[in-house]
Amino acid sequence: MAVRIERLRRFIGELTRLIETEADEASILEQGGAALRDLVAVDDWLPPEFAEPNPEYYRQYLLYCDPWERFCVVSFVWGPGQRTPIHDHTVWGLIGMLRGAEISRDYALDPTGGLVPGAGSRLEPGDVTGVSPRIGDIHTVENALADRPSISIHAYGGNIGAVARHVFAETGAMKPFVSGYANRLTPNLWDRSTETRTRLGI
Repeated sequence: MAVRIERLRRFIGELTRLIETEADEASILEQGGAALRDLVAVDDWLPPEFAEPNPEYYRQYLLYCDPWERFCVVSFVWGPGQRTPIHDHTVWGLIGMLRGAEISRDYALDPTGGLVPGAGSRLEPGDVTGVSPRIGDIHTVENALADRPSISIHAYGGNIGAVARHVFAETGAMKPFVSGYANRLTPNLWDRSTETRTRLGI
């Protein structure tokens, strides 16, 4: 089956236009979330190189980073049983479920510096949710499936692989981390040669 990379290109264009209107965070989460919902509604566009699990730990692949690092788009690939530590983001984020399922559990810092577990939620294909320091930014995420990988698509308000963030112990103690990316390459969004040849009949 051909990879419909133009769906990702369209989503990036929509998010770029939204950012360039200087929309506030609430509008970005609402309108960007609708655009992400359209993207993850169909599972025919993610190149297989960005859907490869690792047997030991989850992978975060960079799909696109805005030239001014105003936002990025990544694929998260979870092997069976894999999960994140408790962590934050420090920027707004959108999470859309493309393949499989994942479980997220929210946490909040209490006044004494400890962590209070919050609600858990399950994302199925097509579901979209948001995070930010304003609406809730601390959580864990895990693959809900024990027998196969799950993949979610995330957009963040920065170059998330280079953003200084935190991981937390259950006590609330935190330490800094920077996630980086698992990429050996990035997708070529701009090779339109196949569609141009098709249009020209050559």
